[in-house]
Amino acid sequence: MSLLADVWDAFNDPNLNGPGELATHLRLSLAALGIAGVVGAALGVLCAKVGRAASFFVVTISNLGRTIPTFAAMALIVALTTIGFRPALIALVALGIPPILLNTFTGIREVDPGAVQAARGMGMTPAQVLGRVEMPIALPLIFAGLRISAVQIVATAALAGAIGSGGLGVLILAGLANDQTDVLLAGAIPTTLLALGLGGLLGATQRLLTPKGLRLDRRSSKLLKGATA
Repeated sequence: MSLLADVWDAFNDPNLNGPGELATHLRLSLAALGIAGVVGAALGVLCAKVGRAASFFVVTISNLGRTIPTFAAMALIVALTTIGFRPALIALVALGIPPILLNTFTGIREVDPGAVQAARGMGMTPAQVLGRVEMPIALPLIFAGLRISAVQIVATAALAGAIGSGGLGVLILAGLANDQTDVLLAGAIPTTLLALGLGGLLGATQRLLTPKGLRLDRRSSKLLKGATA
């Protein structure tokens, strides 16, 4: 219990300003996730509508997002601009786009063509087909991409403290520099809880926004698999 008490005291130390760094971390993460969500979803829909040639672009961007170290991207952006909130935001947005782009593209492309044709036969415009048929069906996969991005962004935002943007990474770096476990955990524990909490919130939102018919279909398919296993 003494370690947890020390961690709590370190988090609330006015010199470390744990609550303020938590607020900065949350603001940075939510801003990056919001921008990445809009850009990634828009690009995913656009690529899905362009055709098969767009698959190469989507796969390339997704692979680049996995292979380029985020800290290296932050360092490059800092070299071209300056230290602070903005370069960290740009790097985190670049990190968050690939999973959302790939999942949106895949979700739209995997919509049953019969459902699309039926909607068109009812006189729906392309925009109505996208908004009323394709997006609701693709929604679970899109939110899965959002959850992946959210966890990655929140966890990686801890690195942003090294380039002057603030956040819980400031506490982690201070703990490492001074060999203080309580200070390190005062930054690491809230970062972990924040990532898990945001992922859980997005999962709950996904279930609320998924049409009831799709939830029932998915539940029925799971029961059928269990019965035949």
